[in-house]
Amino acid sequence: MDVLVALTAFAVILPAELPDKTFVATLVLSTRFRPVLVWVGVVLAFGVQTAVAVTAGGLLALLPERAVAAGTAVLFAIGSFVLLRSAARAVQASEDDERALTERVDRAATPATTRGAFAAIGTSFGVLFLAEWGDLSQLVTAGLAARYGEPISVFVGAWLALACVAAIGVLVGRTLLRVVRPSTVRRVAGALFAILAVLAALEALGVDLLV
Repeated sequence: MDVLVALTAFAVILPAELPDKTFVATLVLSTRFRPVLVWVGVVLAFGVQTAVAVTAGGLLALLPERAVAAGTAVLFAIGSFVLLRSAARAVQASEDDERALTERVDRAATPATTRGAFAAIGTSFGVLFLAEWGDLSQLVTAGLAARYGEPISVFVGAWLALACVAAIGVLVGRTLLRVVRPSTVRRVAGALFAILAVLAALEALGVDLLV
C-alpha cells in the first residue's frame, strides 16, 4: 500500500464530505439511535460504496494513459464546479438536506426498527447507502483510483475519511455546524479538486509531472 496515495485520498475526500449529506444524515440518525450503532452502520455502507468506486476506477485505469488522465480531469473538474457553485448556498442546502433526511429516517425508524443493535445498524446502513449512492465522493474516489493505479491505497484513505466524517457527525455534528462555515469548507474542497483537475489535464496533454 502507498501511504502517500492513501493520505491524498483522505485529504481530498474529508473536506468534500464534511458539510455534505453524509455529515447531515449521520447527525440525524444519531438522534434516533445509539451513536455508536449509527457509526457502525454508516461505516459499513461507506465500505461498500468505496469498494464499488475503486473498482470502477480500476476499470477506468485499463484505458490508455492519456485517456485515463483526461477522464480523471473531467471528474475532478465536475467535483470542483459542484462544490464551488454550492458554496454560496451551503447553509440553506444543509438545512434542506437535514429536513429531507429527517423525513427519510423517520420513515425508516419505525417502532420495530428502533429496537435492537442490528436493527439500528441496518437502518443506518440503508439510509446512508441510498442517500450517498452516486455521490460526489464516489466519483472522486473512482478518479483517484484511476489516476494513481493504487485501488487499495485509495480505498483505505477514502474510507477512513468517510469514517472520520461519520464520527464527527455523531459526536459534535450540530456544534461544528455552528462554528464552521459550510461555505468555507466547500470552497477549500472545490479549490483542491480544481488543482487535481489541472494536474490530470496536464498529464492528458503529455506534460510530465512528478505527482
